[in-house]
Amino acid sequence: MRNQVGVMAGLPAEGPVLKYVQDFGLKACQVCCWNVKLYTAERARTLAREMRSGSVKVTSLWAGWPGPAVWDFVDGPLTLGIVPRRYRKIRVAALKKAADFAESAGIGAIVTHLGFIPENAKDPLFREVVDTVRNIALHCRKRGVEFWFETGQETPVTMLRLIESVGTGNLGVNLDPANLILYGRANPIDALDVFGKHVKGIHAKDGVYPTEPMHLGHEVKVGQGKVRFPEFVRRLGEIGYKGAYIIEREISGEQQRKDIAETIGYLEKLIARA
Repeated sequence: MRNQVGVMAGLPAEGPVLKYVQDFGLKACQVCCWNVKLYTAERARTLAREMRSGSVKVTSLWAGWPGPAVWDFVDGPLTLGIVPRRYRKIRVAALKKAADFAESAGIGAIVTHLGFIPENAKDPLFREVVDTVRNIALHCRKRGVEFWFETGQETPVTMLRLIESVGTGNLGVNLDPANLILYGRANPIDALDVFGKHVKGIHAKDGVYPTEPMHLGHEVKVGQGKVRFPEFVRRLGEIGYKGAYIIEREISGEQQRKDIAETIGYLEKLIARA
């Protein structure tokens, strides 16, 4: 099966969810939600009905969590994901609720950022993260849902170590190649040598490396950054990736729509040649 190009779609409080995707002529998306209050039975029924009638495949649910989120190297370790003890309990509950919603809507996986996972396997905080992820993953497994981790704050080998340490069998990587660059963690093409067999989803996003040590690099339009998409898509084909390429353009307004439309054509040509 040929890889599909898709786009990120927000979960609105009311109305259709997938029309945004259909307006681009696409048949795949990842739905994103940061508001736990939207995980209602009514919203799940609406989304399931749209998937059946509109032929759009929702590859996964990107599940945000409550509390602060500072995307930098200073406050990021203190605020992001399930690593900070201060916010862990409420975020575990939110991710479990996301898994329940995904099951109800017929979505096969949830995705999130776990935060700045410790690289030292003997760090007590690393063991806490393993136990916390296992707790969530087992909840997901009971509902027939996979649990994928978006790349960014951790090195590829740390991600691999976590997956193997948790070992529940329903884990995967949502590879955002730009994030590995924005955080200065790895070259995304080389990262496939480390955790390629666990990659279940791709964010089509590009970026440049950080040059200010307190701040991340910045995101740019696909094809204008350091990901090297022709080589990236080719390498994914070589390792047998069959999933979708979900476009994520982190700006807003008309320029975002224009960039997404141009990226669709760009990726479709790369996929056809891979």
